[in-house]
Amino acid sequence: MTTRINNLGQPIGWAVADWTPCERPPRTPMEGGTVRLEPLDPAKHGDDLWAAFAADESGRMWTYLPVGPYAERAAFDAALAANAKSADPLFFTVIDLASGKAVGFCTYLRIDPGNGVIEVGFITFSPLMQRSTGSTEAMYLMMARVFDELGYRRYEWKCDTLNAPSKAAAARLGFTYEGLFRQAVMYKGRNRDTAWFSILDSEWPGIRAGFQAWLEPANFDGDGRQKRALASMIAERRG
Repeated sequence: MTTRINNLGQPIGWAVADWTPCERPPRTPMEGGTVRLEPLDPAKHGDDLWAAFAADESGRMWTYLPVGPYAERAAFDAALAANAKSADPLFFTVIDLASGKAVGFCTYLRIDPGNGVIEVGFITFSPLMQRSTGSTEAMYLMMARVFDELGYRRYEWKCDTLNAPSKAAAARLGFTYEGLFRQAVMYKGRNRDTAWFSILDSEWPGIRAGFQAWLEPANFDGDGRQKRALASMIAERRG
């Protein structure tokens, strides 16, 4: 995009013509080939999520999240009840279509319809879905709703800069690193320097094509292993 010069000789941003604020994400399912995302329902999903998260015996999956781990079911149920009522963050449960079980959840948050900006976060994937096709497809479905259905301009990913797996996931999924916000927040009694990543609407068509090519059944062998990496397929198509 080119910078414009106003009548005072000052550089200003490019025009956003006929902008209309986006709709907020609806509480409706998102269906893929391996997973379905449903609005969080504690009565429906609670037992599955408790069992799925219990597979993480060390509590490792909770280290960089602001909540958890939960030692008692009552505290977990109370958290799910509060999450289900929340509009921002807006929680979706990930259902594995092969088993029919809830295996994790993720959210839209910092929802800004007026500026067309939205973040994905609270990504809480149990060991049952970590490093799976379903975990990748869940992220694709979240992106597709934001850009294709709702017309947002910017999609954000933020994490503790010490969370190397999260930063690697952001890069793999097509996000661009934008910088470090030092001493941005505190959680669990410690500092967090926050790494920022984003995808813009202008980048989405190439990223979407990379996801769609990666998700094709032909990209997986008989044991479900990928033949080509997602990052390379995105890089080829985003230009």
